[in-house]
Amino acid sequence: MPTLTDLVRDHTDLTDEDLEWLHALVSDWQLLADLSFADLVLWVPLRSDAVLPPAGRRNVPPPPPGSAPGWVAIAQMRPTTGPTAYPDDLVGKVVRIGRRGMIDVAWRERRIVREGDPEWGSGIPVREESIPVRRGAKMLGVIQRSTNLSSARTPSRLELTYLQSASDLAQMIAEGRFPVPGEEPNLVRSPRVGDGLIRLDRSGHVTYASPNAQSAFRRLGLATDLIGESLGRVTSDLCDTGEPREEALTVVLSGRAPREVEVEAHGSVMQLRTIPLVVGGNRIGAIVLCRDVTELRWRDRELMTKDATIREIHHRVKNNLQTVAALLRLQARRLRIPEGRAALDEAVRRVGSIAIVHETLSHTPDELIDFDDIADRVITMAGEVSTPETKVAPSRSGSFGVLPAEIATPLAMALTELLQNALEHGLANRYGTLEVRVRRYGEGLPVAAQRGIRVWGDWPADEIEPPSRSQGAGDGPDGRRLVVVVADDGVGLPEDFDMEASNSLGLQIVRTLIVGELGGKLEFHGREGGGTEVVVDVPLDHHQRPPSAPGRP
Repeated sequence: MPTLTDLVRDHTDLTDEDLEWLHALVSDWQLLADLSFADLVLWVPLRSDAVLPPAGRRNVPPPPPGSAPGWVAIAQMRPTTGPTAYPDDLVGKVVRIGRRGMIDVAWRERRIVREGDPEWGSGIPVREESIPVRRGAKMLGVIQRSTNLSSARTPSRLELTYLQSASDLAQMIAEGRFPVPGEEPNLVRSPRVGDGLIRLDRSGHVTYASPNAQSAFRRLGLATDLIGESLGRVTSDLCDTGEPREEALTVVLSGRAPREVEVEAHGSVMQLRTIPLVVGGNRIGAIVLCRDVTELRWRDRELMTKDATIREIHHRVKNNLQTVAALLRLQARRLRIPEGRAALDEAVRRVGSIAIVHETLSHTPDELIDFDDIADRVITMAGEVSTPETKVAPSRSGSFGVLPAEIATPLAMALTELLQNALEHGLANRYGTLEVRVRRYGEGLPVAAQRGIRVWGDWPADEIEPPSRSQGAGDGPDGRRLVVVVADDGVGLPEDFDMEASNSLGLQIVRTLIVGELGGKLEFHGREGGGTEVVVDVPLDHHQRPPSAPGRP
C-alpha cells in the first residue's frame, strides 16, 4: 500500500511544508476519531494533470477551470470507541469532483459542512461531516468524518463531553490551529481517550473527569472528587515531596500550554497530556488526557538496571582479559625459548581480540555491535605486531555491519588468527598486500544481480569462487549470510596443504570457531598470480546455525 508521502508527491501539488503539516495531523488524529466515535478519511485535491477514473453512469459536470479535477484519499483512521462506518480501506482511492459533494462544499466555502439526515447507501445509517484542513491561510485538504449510527443510543455525560471536545478540535483544524503550529508530531505513546479524559474550563478548573481519569488520581492519593478543582494546584499538591517544584507543571495542567508531563506520588506514575482548546482566537478551555504508567515505568527502570549491569559485566571482563594479556606478555619477556615466547605472544593476541569485543559491548545498550570498528582494530593490531621485515599494511573493503555478540566474539578471534597466519607464513620476510574483503547478502538483491551479472553473495561470479564447490554462482544458500575473504599475494599454499590434517593450532581454532560454533564454511585456495585466499561464510540467521554444544550457552 502506498504511504501518505507517496500519495501526496505522486498525485498532488502540495509542498514539503504542507506534507509535514499533514504528517503531524495524521500522527495525532486518533484523538479526533475516538472523541467523535467516527471514521476519518483525509482527502486532498489532485493536481490538474492527474488521471481520473471513468465518469460512470452518473452525469458529473467537469470541474471549473483552474480547480482540481478530483480528490485522492491519503489517510484513514477508525475509532476505537465505536463501530466503523468503512470496513474497507479507502487509502489511494481517487474520485472526481462532484462524487463527494460535501467535500467539495467544505473546500469551496472553507467551512465545516454537516449533514442532517444519515445516508443509507452501505446498508447502515452513516452521518457525514466534512472538515477543511488548513495550514495558516492555505487549504490543504478535507477530512471526511463518518459516524456509524447503527448502535446509537441516548448519550451519557461522558459521550457528550467527548462529542463537544471533538467539535472543538474539528473547529481548530478548520482554523489551522491543530496540530499546534511549531510543535513536534506526536510520535510517542501518548495517553488515549479511553485511558482517561479531563475537561477544563478557561480558568483551569475541572468541568468533567472520566471514571478512568478519576481512578488514576485516586492512585496518586486524591481522596476527593476532581470536579470543580484546579487541576494544576491539585496535581502539584499531590506530588509535593518537599523538593523544588517544576514551575511549568501548574501552567501546563491549567490548560495554557500544549505539553506532556509525568507526575509521581505514592508509588504511582501518571502521564498527562494537555491540549489547549482555542476556537475563534479565544482560549475556551483544554482537554487533558491521562494514563497510569506505573507498571511501564517500573519495567523501564528494571530494564535500565539490567542493561547497566550487563555493560558493567562486559567492562569487567574486558579489564580482566587485559590483565591476563599483560601477565602473559610479562611472562613472554622472561622466556629464553623462542617457541615458548612465540606461543605466549599468540595467546596475548587471542585474548586481546576477545577483549576488544567486550570493550565495545560495554558501551552499547544491547548485544549488537557495529563490527567494522572491531575489525579495523584487529587489522591494525595484526599490522603492528608483524615483523620488521614484513612490510605489509593490511586493509579492509566492504562493511561487516551490525552483528550480535554471539557472532562477533568468535569472528573477531578467527579474523585475528587468519591475519596472523597470513603475515607469518604467506608474507614472511617480504613485501606484499593483505586485504580483508567483506560482503553481506540475503538482505536485498545485489546491484550486480540487478544488472544481469551472475553472482554468489554480493560478488560478481568472476571475482571470487564461492565457498562451496557444490554451489554454482548465484546459488547461494537461503537466509542472510556474511562472507569474509582474507587475501594475500604471498608465497601461497603448500602443494600438500590439507586443512583437515593441519596441525596448526591457529587454523584449528579458526575451524572450530567458524564451522563448529557458528555453523559456517571455511575454504582455502590459491590466487592466480600467487598468494592465498581464505573464504569464511557465516550464517547470520539463528535457525541456520547448529545447536550449541552440550554445556555451552
